[in-house]
Amino acid sequence: MATDLSEISTLDVEPGTLPATMPAWVIRPEREGEPKDAFQLEEIEVPEPGPFEVIVRVMAAGVNFNNVWAALGKPVSVFGYGDHPQYGHHIGGSDASGIVWKVGEGVTRWQPGDEVVIHCNQASYEDVEVHGLDPLAAPSQRIWGYETTWGSFAQFTKVQAQQLLPKPRNLSWVESSAYGLTYFTAYRMLINRAKLQAGHNVLIWGAAGGLGVFATQICKAAGANAVGVVSSPEKGELVKQLGAVDYIDRNEFAGMMRRGGETPEEEKERFKVSRAFAKRVKEILGDAPDIVFEHVGKATFPTSVFTVKPFGKVVICGATSGYELDFDVRYLWMRQKEILGSHFANAYECQQANQLMAEGKIRPVLWRAMGFDGVPEAHQLLHENKHLGKIAILAGATDNDEGRHEDGPGAIWAEVGA
Repeated sequence: MATDLSEISTLDVEPGTLPATMPAWVIRPEREGEPKDAFQLEEIEVPEPGPFEVIVRVMAAGVNFNNVWAALGKPVSVFGYGDHPQYGHHIGGSDASGIVWKVGEGVTRWQPGDEVVIHCNQASYEDVEVHGLDPLAAPSQRIWGYETTWGSFAQFTKVQAQQLLPKPRNLSWVESSAYGLTYFTAYRMLINRAKLQAGHNVLIWGAAGGLGVFATQICKAAGANAVGVVSSPEKGELVKQLGAVDYIDRNEFAGMMRRGGETPEEEKERFKVSRAFAKRVKEILGDAPDIVFEHVGKATFPTSVFTVKPFGKVVICGATSGYELDFDVRYLWMRQKEILGSHFANAYECQQANQLMAEGKIRPVLWRAMGFDGVPEAHQLLHENKHLGKIAILAGATDNDEGRHEDGPGAIWAEVGA
């Protein structure tokens, strides 16, 4: 292997000047498959920033499931869209912290040496939706590091200037590298889409998972009351630490999970368990939830629609158990409930959420930090469901504490999971 990984944290150029090449973990079409094989270390030409673009030296990066999909080439290969056809390779990574190294024409807010966190939403400045509706509605909208070539598992990455946020000074490079995708998604779901207010009651599925740990903290910070659904008492204690009123162990209500294709008798039994679950939620919160935070999909959605109070909202950003939803729509229309879709966040929402992180009102939750050589292993762990929480990858940073400039609450290190 031509690249010396021991040199990943050292550079012989100053901010403003780029080296000719860089080490990067690269996926190519001919080796899509198991992440441990699909990711291979290569020496790649460092890209130059275009207009309104910035090159960032990656200090640490976060691991997300989207690049397990990129490695596998399933459910859809990344190489047919975004800017992949232009370059022919994929560098993954949709979360990162780092240092602005070079700016393109038209960039005025950022300059070399600035310490930043990167959010993962990109859109063309020429799309009218960016300027008057929402960048998430733009036809060009895509997720950086998944639908684009230049992700964070490299010494340098290329981003749009609007993706940059000030790195919280109370957090290290590692602590600030891995919260963006899940935290900003949860923020938009609750604050923008569901209009969370103080005093609201909220049911959070997978409250100890990547989205749930932030949804729970957002509810606490907003003065709302949350109950979290988890898979063990240990994870329940974590979500209580994060601010939940209490938790429910989903194993106590396993019969409520929708598989699809139930017989009338099986559906009757399933609905009976859902009723018992809804009763428990109401007992904990004192009322039915105003908001249900959904990302599980098929298995839980019928229970979510049933459990949320009349005129309440079910907000959903994904469907880990299946995207074909089957529920009794009478509980929706007759009780005038709402279903809201949500996808990541726009730059303003990311900025507002990041400020809460800088103020210590929200904290990152991490399980493990791995060296730069750990990129294939980290994604293999996710693929085989052997991880126990969020993984960060060190690139320019040499340890977990580097980059912290002020005292304050840092990350919570814990084994987590939905």
